[in-house]
Amino acid sequence: MSVKQILTLGEAKKFVTDAKTRGHRVVFANGCFDLLHGGHISYLEASRGFGDLLIVGLNSDASERELKGKGRPIVPEGERAELLAGMEAVDAVVIFEETTCEILLRELLPDVHAKGTDYTQETVPEREIALELGIEIAIAGAPKENASKNIIAKMRDAESN
Repeated sequence: MSVKQILTLGEAKKFVTDAKTRGHRVVFANGCFDLLHGGHISYLEASRGFGDLLIVGLNSDASERELKGKGRPIVPEGERAELLAGMEAVDAVVIFEETTCEILLRELLPDVHAKGTDYTQETVPEREIALELGIEIAIAGAPKENASKNIIAKMRDAESN
């Protein structure tokens, strides 16, 4: 099953429930994904490997700005969602307004919550909620070597020279 869609929270809940009813293992990954780069691709492809379907929670423009500061995001949420939905590893995308994905974890109840290698099992921000809900935590992707903030800094540096 491969459904490439950008979903509302209600649609995402139905997507996960239907998938689980069919016996699929659902993986949830999340982030801002502003200026998509190789680290993001590694994270999402590895996350998909923990199950049958991957749903990605995408920080809205407002929540990314709150997390990353003035001038962010570079790419608007609608475009970021389309880029993610177009990836082979991603089955669905849901945009969320909060700075953490705690509400999505509670609402969607995926089998696995995947985080990138800049986290450990102990430092995942949603660790307590995942444990409470019986959601497995997985660390996915190549070691973190690049970040959107570094790409943006290089671009700004090049622009000023």
